[in-house]
Amino acid sequence: MPNAFELTSRPKPDMFFSRKDPNDPRLGEIVLRDPNDYASADVVILGCPQDEGVRRNKGREGASKAPDAIREQFYKLTPLNIKKRIFDIGDTDTSGTLEEIHDRHTEIVKKVISDGKRLVVIGGGNDISFADGRAMAEVFGIDWWIGVNIDSHLDVRADQPRNSGTPYRQLLEEKCLRPDYFYEVGYQTHFCSPVYYNYIRDLGVNRISLELLRSRHEADMELKESIKQNFIGHSSSMNTFFGFDLDAVRSADAPGTSAPSPLGLRAGEFIQLVKYAASLANTKIIEFTEVNPNFDIDNRTTKLVAIAMHRFCSGVI
Repeated sequence: MPNAFELTSRPKPDMFFSRKDPNDPRLGEIVLRDPNDYASADVVILGCPQDEGVRRNKGREGASKAPDAIREQFYKLTPLNIKKRIFDIGDTDTSGTLEEIHDRHTEIVKKVISDGKRLVVIGGGNDISFADGRAMAEVFGIDWWIGVNIDSHLDVRADQPRNSGTPYRQLLEEKCLRPDYFYEVGYQTHFCSPVYYNYIRDLGVNRISLELLRSRHEADMELKESIKQNFIGHSSSMNTFFGFDLDAVRSADAPGTSAPSPLGLRAGEFIQLVKYAASLANTKIIEFTEVNPNFDIDNRTTKLVAIAMHRFCSGVI
């Protein structure tokens, strides 16, 4: 397996904020980044600053700027309640074609999760879900991981070449993800092609629309009960992946996305789903994609992801 440090660039030192106040420490002073500290880390942060998949999907460009913009907000937060050791491995080398980036990213992810660490991926375009999901399949096997796509879209387009709308179709058709182990969560019916909806329905994909999510008292209740019912008796052996496309959050709370919508999850509901991901003992990867700093307002979207990362790191078992 390739050395992950050879396939990544180190995080920029000026991202690591410090108030230089011993009474008010910040994550920028605590998160590890020296390669020598990797072995001792529990949670690893990996950026993938590219938006070629968004460009191919005719979306608005800018997601390539998201990893550092999110880091800038994350490292200003305090370490209160965070007990795990966090390491920032930097960014996937994004030279070459999108296909080459995905291959490189898959190798990095395989190394990190094979080392028994939790991984926080910050994109970049949502196409990176293919690379992350493929790594899950190659490390754990298709029968031993659950994929959760929290998104206002289904991302099972049949396009060629691949783009930000194709990742889960790729995973399904390349036999990296079982349909009955896949959850489409928070999709908005007015954004979904009936052809693609019928495709996932006929395959037996688990479907929880935004309307169904909203019908329960707690935002995570429907997903929590579905996973519990479907995988009872397998909780100690099933590994999980959560992909959060920020366009699943309403534009009032997350204006800086590739495809904003006035409808969607509220910020608090989004955080609740992140906390649920953290509460599962075998969540290996949590991914945040499609943040577009070019269209953000008062850093509202990057701050929301930074807080979500904080909640994940403070909540992992």
